[in-house]
Amino acid sequence: MDRRPLEVTYIDRMEYAHAWDVQKEIVGKLDAGEARETLMLLQHPPTYTIGSQRHPEHLLLTPEQLEAQGISVFQIDRGGDITYHGPGQLVGYPLLMLGNREALNLHGYLRSLEEVIIRLLAAHGIEGNRKPEYTGVWVGNLKIAAIGVKFNKCKHRRGFITSHGFAFNIKSGIQHEGFKGIVPCGIQEYGVTSLEDCTQQTFSVEQIAKEIVPHFEQQFSFAAEWQAHSKP
Repeated sequence: MDRRPLEVTYIDRMEYAHAWDVQKEIVGKLDAGEARETLMLLQHPPTYTIGSQRHPEHLLLTPEQLEAQGISVFQIDRGGDITYHGPGQLVGYPLLMLGNREALNLHGYLRSLEEVIIRLLAAHGIEGNRKPEYTGVWVGNLKIAAIGVKFNKCKHRRGFITSHGFAFNIKSGIQHEGFKGIVPCGIQEYGVTSLEDCTQQTFSVEQIAKEIVPHFEQQFSFAAEWQAHSKP
């Protein structure tokens, strides 16, 4: 199968609102045939995002506490519940065309995103798994990666364009930071973990951004092209 080109960027820090605007801009250009499929890899400052399930009770902090801790809150257009983004976490936004090639298998796309992270974990000797009732990737009963996406219906062609994506916990201790202020993804019976906690090794988020791209290429049959302003 021929591999499609995929533009890949990595940015150490991007404000959430700006990243959301960039996604919407690329989605529009993809629909119009004016852009190539893209994988944005980045870190956000401390941020809570609330998906379409809308359970405000899963945010445990008051507005005053949020302000004191410097955490922003966004109600957004992806599926799912509330989650946390922050330093030490690799966020990935794949902006891809789903059409005849994928037979519009939207659930299959979610499983493929999970598989990318499961393969990366396996490369570090960690067994990642799925839970049938939840989207995301787990190590035992601890969630290591959250996944929430939007399928944007094309206006000029058949199919959908993906936005939003995955949040993969890398640095140790992240579960004791922003996650303690929410019920992550509305799941009360399980906790969260990170790659460093699972391996007892130290990683930079940029290092894992580099490592995840070959797994993404293989799973989705892309040929990645790092952009000049990224850090391959």
